[in-house]
Amino acid sequence: MSLKDRLLEDIKQAMRAGDKARLGTLRMASAAVKQREVDERIEADDSVVLATLEKMIKQRRESAEQYRAGNRPDLAEVEEAEIEILQPYLPEPLSEDALAELIDQVIAGTGASSMADMGKVMGQVKARAQGRADMGQVSSLVRARLAG
Repeated sequence: MSLKDRLLEDIKQAMRAGDKARLGTLRMASAAVKQREVDERIEADDSVVLATLEKMIKQRRESAEQYRAGNRPDLAEVEEAEIEILQPYLPEPLSEDALAELIDQVIAGTGASSMADMGKVMGQVKARAQGRADMGQVSSLVRARLAG
């Protein structure tokens, strides 16, 4: 079952269960995927759905952080609840060791030796770790490896 089909099936289950919070979040995710299909005139495959969900989770993390900084824990909790609903659709995250090993493999495979090669390395790491690692963390690790 594709990720898009799983999302639609879970929407139906949330409707049947009367789980309004889950239903709203899943509908929002489905709408974001459909919007991307319309904008790009494509049929969303798992990689498109995964990228869309990653973006939504990242936005919610940033919003929750801003709400906490603005002394609005009630709104931060809503954002965090949405993250909890969306998180199971992403693949199992890479451990720090596995991520470091992947970065080392890509650096060795591309022959990268300086910061000028960062884009080349990031492109390959992103393709292999999509949905399984925070790209901000990956970027800082790659930068540290190439600078050192």
